[in-house]
Amino acid sequence: MSALPDPEYAAEFYTSVPAKRLLAWIIDGIIVFAICALIVLFTAFIAVFFWFALFFLVGFAYRVVTIANGSATLGMRFVGIELRTANGERFDGGLAALHTLGYTVSMAIPVLQVVSIVLMLTSARGQGLTDMFLGSAMINQRA
Repeated sequence: MSALPDPEYAAEFYTSVPAKRLLAWIIDGIIVFAICALIVLFTAFIAVFFWFALFFLVGFAYRVVTIANGSATLGMRFVGIELRTANGERFDGGLAALHTLGYTVSMAIPVLQVVSIVLMLTSARGQGLTDMFLGSAMINQRA
């Protein structure tokens, strides 16, 4: 049993969420890129030699910190969506880290990412693999 809004009776919580997730992902990617570019500048361009590791670490930390402090990244907040647990509660630090780990694994394995995207587009709550595993869902924020 879940305390998340029922997609049949409260469909407004899930309206356009997959498209908003895509836009939030693009915005978050730009933010992480900008943070990494600043780090490169402040390290006299030495960090450019570790760009992929830097992007991975900054992106992971960015997602964990922002999700733990508001149940959404800055991109998610911009488009008006947030993550909720199966109990309907906001994410804490532990769940933010688990969700980010699941996201990272699915991004590292293209087949999992494709499956996750298909699930987001076809499941009643628009849940990806990590969401289904954790029992969480992305919903529209209440106005």
